[in-house]
Amino acid sequence: MADSTTASITVNASPDEVLAVIADFEAYPEWTGAVKKAEILGRRPDGRAELVHYQLDAGAIKDEYTLTYDWSGVPDVLTWTLVEGQMLKMLDGSYALAPAEGGGTNVTYTLSVDVKIPLLGMIKRKAEKVIIDTALRELKKRVEG
Repeated sequence: MADSTTASITVNASPDEVLAVIADFEAYPEWTGAVKKAEILGRRPDGRAELVHYQLDAGAIKDEYTLTYDWSGVPDVLTWTLVEGQMLKMLDGSYALAPAEGGGTNVTYTLSVDVKIPLLGMIKRKAEKVIIDTALRELKKRVEG
């Protein structure tokens, strides 16, 4: 991955419970503020989503993009890569799950974003940080709620 931003949170649930919420892509509009639609375009032979198209509306940023998911690291790591996007030219990331001391799951989210319009690196990192922090808070609330 190119320059990326990483953050972690502890969720009071097992890694399998956390992964089940992460993997339920079509439910993202129910609990994420920015994803308005998520449609699975392709599945692996084991039934897991491999290609997912998103419609995003995060206020000033609106986009449609498609991600491909790599499940080879599951149950510990799920990675994704941008296939195509309107504004995005790169959106690579991962969720890494590990049992937390005292119970629960440490979820580490790593994200690398690049857009087709020029932005300073500092602004990109700030945007990544906001995306990651919001996503982790929303994930924790959904899993624990």
